[in-house]
Order: sequence, then structure tokens, then C-alpha cells
Amino acid sequence: MDKKVLRNLSYGVYVVTTKTEDKKVGCIANSIIQVTSEPVTIAISINHDNYTNECIKKSGYFGVSILKESTDPKIIGEFGFKSSRNTDKFKNILFEEIENIPVIKDSCGYITCKVIDKIETATHTIFLGEAIKAGDYTSESPMTYKFYHEKLKGTSPKNAPTYQKDELVQEKTTKKRFKCSVCGYVYEGESLPEDFICPICGQPHTVFYEIN
Repeated sequence: MDKKVLRNLSYGVYVVTTKTEDKKVGCIANSIIQVTSEPVTIAISINHDNYTNECIKKSGYFGVSILKESTDPKIIGEFGFKSSRNTDKFKNILFEEIENIPVIKDSCGYITCKVIDKIETATHTIFLGEAIKAGDYTSESPMTYKFYHEKLKGTSPKNAPTYQKDELVQEKTTKKRFKCSVCGYVYEGESLPEDFICPICGQPHTVFYEIN
């Protein structure tokens, strides 16, 4: 099966969050859709291995923050390539709590939902949530997955529904390419500076390796 055709489907980039026992958690997601208009119902897909999945089941609520093109890429690094089990992802992130659910302020806006149903697949849980509140922070353009890949040079976290093992599309270039082993960001240049810090996940140059 040629999975490359799946990249033609439309995806955004979101942070899905929840709170349980005073612990705030969240992860990056791209498979989120509105499935009904009255009442407003949102469907999200979260990997079984994500701690956020477990916490949504405990709390019964989730929030969706819609990232914008100018969102600090480090938010994607924090929420996409670290685990809430052992990391306070909100420590250096501007957020607020809406109906006890943390949402990211460096975004287009948010939707908070109460879980009304769920469907289990082999790898993911699809949560259906009835919207409780929603609000805008800006009228800037929302970040699409195409923008994330092409402009930010990012790749999908392994737990993402859209993850493909060999998803890096090579283009002809005379420059050398160095790939971050944590988040997949690709740096192009004659060499990788020793003081280089990955703009997505904040890792040092030592985690990069050269690719063809």
C-alpha cells in the first residue's frame, strides 16, 4: 500500500490537554474533526501509549488548542516529543484554565469538551466530546500539517496516527542534511554548528546525525 497518498488528507496541528488530580497533561495531535454541529461534537484520536489518553479516561474531559503558523515550535517539541508522565510540559508555556482544563494561549483558540463516548482501535482511542466552551485568541492562520512538514521541517511523533516510518521526503540539494534523532527536524548546511540547538525539541547538536 502506498501510504504517501494519505498526506493529501487535510490535517491541522493541535495540543490536546486535560487535568486530573491537579496534574496537567497534554500531547500533540493532528487527527481532530468536528462531527456534528448541534450539539457541537469533536472527535480526537489519541494513541494508547500516550499518558494523555489515560488521563482523559480518568477526567472525562479534554481541551483542544488550535496551533497557529506563528506558534513557538518549542510547544510542539514539549508536547509532541516528551511524556507528561515525567515532565511538566506547562512549566514554561503560557496557558490558562477553562472549566478546569488547561489550554495553550499561543494558539488560534481553544475548544473544551466533555467526553460522551469513545471507540477503541488496535492502537488509538477515538474520543467523542461535546463542546462546553470555545474561544479565539487571534485571527492568524492555523497551522496545517503541510506547513509543519514543509516550513518547520518537522516529522510526526511515533504515536501520531499519521506517522510513517520513512516519511522524510528527500529533495535534490547540494547542501548536507542533519536530522534530529529526537523530533526529526532536518538542518541543511555545509556543517552543523557545535552550538546549534534544535528549534523544535531544544536538543543539542550531539543528537543530530547526517543523512543522504
